[in-house]
Order: sequence, then structure tokens, then C-alpha cells
Amino acid sequence: MLANTLTPKQGKALKKSARSVQKGPVIMQIIPALGAGGAEQGCIDVAAGLVQAGATSIIVSNGGPRTHDLARSGALHINLPVHSKNPIVMWKNISSIRRLIRTHNVDIVHARSRAPAWSAWRACQGTNAHFMTTCHAPYNTENSVKNFYNSSISKGERVIAISNFVAQYLRDSFGLGDDVIRIVHNGIALERFHPTTVTPERMIKISRQWRLPDGASVIMMPGRLTRWKGHHVLIEAMALLDRADVFCVMIGSDQGRTEYRTELETAIATRGLEGRVRIIDHCDDMPSAYMLSTVVVSASTDPEGFGRVPVEAQAMGRPVIATDHGGAQETIRRGETGWLIPPNDPAALARAIEEALSLSQQQRAILATRAMAHVAETFTRERMIDHTLNVYAELIDAKAIKLQQPARSAAE
Repeated sequence: MLANTLTPKQGKALKKSARSVQKGPVIMQIIPALGAGGAEQGCIDVAAGLVQAGATSIIVSNGGPRTHDLARSGALHINLPVHSKNPIVMWKNISSIRRLIRTHNVDIVHARSRAPAWSAWRACQGTNAHFMTTCHAPYNTENSVKNFYNSSISKGERVIAISNFVAQYLRDSFGLGDDVIRIVHNGIALERFHPTTVTPERMIKISRQWRLPDGASVIMMPGRLTRWKGHHVLIEAMALLDRADVFCVMIGSDQGRTEYRTELETAIATRGLEGRVRIIDHCDDMPSAYMLSTVVVSASTDPEGFGRVPVEAQAMGRPVIATDHGGAQETIRRGETGWLIPPNDPAALARAIEEALSLSQQQRAILATRAMAHVAETFTRERMIDHTLNVYAELIDAKAIKLQQPARSAAE
């Protein structure tokens, strides 16, 4: 291979030559790992947008199942143990990240989590790289030590908040001003989350996998199996509904939380709901799953920083019910595109489900039209990428960072 024939001097000359012809800025995003989740999806989407805009896009993470998406986008992935909260590993990451900054002539380092933010912040010192962060959710402040650890997310020259709710948390907890905070809502890909993209065959396939009776009303709740997502609340609401024609599907991996899954299965059995409430580990085709649902529920007992489920459900034209706090207050138009109910209130959830199930076809069509228009106007992937690139441009005054908007599909 060519690399093996180069002398060290020739190798340095080649790197210098590459930098001299390099077009556009170099942006390095750092995230613990590339698994499922809104933060990871946003990171990947921005990486692809940077490449499309003519920039060099680098993601540093501990790897994960989503790394193959980066190869398709043209972004570079570099594996480092930035997921670790071990102080020794975090300290070692400083020199590794600083080396990457200098090797790739990085203009901006963008950290998306607390542990890598500490390492990246220190790594940027003594280099020409700007440092910024994204705060994806409020963090618990149990004590002063925890609050100090959380503070790394506030050390950016710019700090992106994914909602007004998160922005207020940054103001209250770290005293950040609006000169530093930039609000950039998450966005979804409308070419994927749109009713016209889902074929009947795909819906039939999932319906058979889930063993759903023909014509059944389906209450769907996506979200990993963790207590604050509110699975217990939905189970109680299903018991209060007491309707044999309504089925509930909770989609999400327990991620090793086997005790919590067992607890949920016991609660289902105790209330006599074994045949009507099911836990599905994973779904590879969420657009089709949404289309199969009659009502989509997000029952989080703690406020979410943003919450992709209500947005995806609205994009698919589904009636959505979410708890009245956190990001959901910004993504759902109360009484127009969905329902907002008090958290931890099974009775209120049961009433909202009953109301959603009683909608006429015309009422469902009106709600779907409003919801889809709302998402298309406010929460698209293109809008999120464009606003993030604008924040990058603020730091390096690179007017060349401008997203070339792709042609919209007819489905949008």
C-alpha cells in the first residue's frame, strides 16, 4: 500500500499538502457512543449535513451499531473510549483528542455529553479549535459534586439547547445567558416519517409479528424500558379502560434492566391484561409501527428534554397523548395536534385515550393534517441541521457553511 512506502518526512509533507487544499471548515463532534437515541441521531444527521455543505465532518465515539450510517454519509469516525466516566480514562482522552485536533486541523470541537465534554474542553486549550456543547436534557443535581460534573456541558463558547425547557435549565443551573445559549430543536426526516412512505405489506408484516387481531385499536408506547418513561402509568390506564377491543404495545429494550421488565410483566398479569398488553423488544420499522397505531402515548413521569416520539407520531398523522411538562409542551399544540395530560395520572391518561378512540374519521383527518403541517413547519431534519451549522458559522465566521437544501420529495 502507498502508506507503507512513505518515509516519515514524506508523510508529514503529504498531511501538510492535504491541509493546504482542504476546503471548508473541519468540525469534530464527540458523543459517548453511536447507538439508538435522539442525541445520536442528531449527531449523525449533522455529520451528513456538514459533508453536504462541503465541510470535513468527524465523529469521535466509542463506536456502536450506527457507525455504518457515517460511512454512507462521508463522515469520518474515530474510535476513542469517550463514553467512560473513569477519571483516568477521561484524563487520557485529553491528549488523544488534542492530537486529533492538531492532526486534522479541527476548527470546532462539539461535545454532546458531560464526560467527553470535560476531556474535549481541556483538549481545546492551547489549540486553535473552538469548543461548544449541546445539552440534550436537564441533569439531576443531587449534590455539589454531581453539579460540578454536570457543569462541563455549560463550558462551550456556544451551548445548544434542544428545547426552551433545556435552555431554561441552563440559565437556572449555570447562569448562562442568551449570548451563549442557542436553541435548536431536534428534527426528523420527513422522507421517512410520512404516511405515504409506508406500504400495506410493511404494516401487515408487523401486525403478524405482534399477533394483532384484525381491526383492533392499538395503543402504542415507544421508549426504552426505564421507570421514568411511565410504563406503569399506561398499564394502569389500560386497566381503567377495561376494553377488550383495545390492545397496547410497548416497544423498547430493557437494556439489561431485567428486573424492571419482570416488574412490568407482573403488573400486566396482576391486572388481567396478559392478552391485551405486550412488550416488544425492538422494532426495525417504526414508521410502519406508527401507522398501525390508533393512538400513540408518551407517558414520561419526568420531563424530557425534547422527546422524539410525539414529533414522529404527529409526522405520521397519529393522535398523540403526552405528559404536560418538558419538551412535549413545545412539540404538541394543545387541543390541536394532540393531548397533554398531567404526569403520573392513569385516570387522565385513560380519559384521553378514550377521547382519542372516539374521534370520527373526519376528526382524525383534521387532527392528522394539523399535526403533519406543524412538524413540517418546525421540526424537520433540514431545519435542525441548518440552525446547527449557523451556530458553527458564528464561531468561525465561515459563511461557506450553508446547508444546500435537498429537493423535497412529493411526500412532504
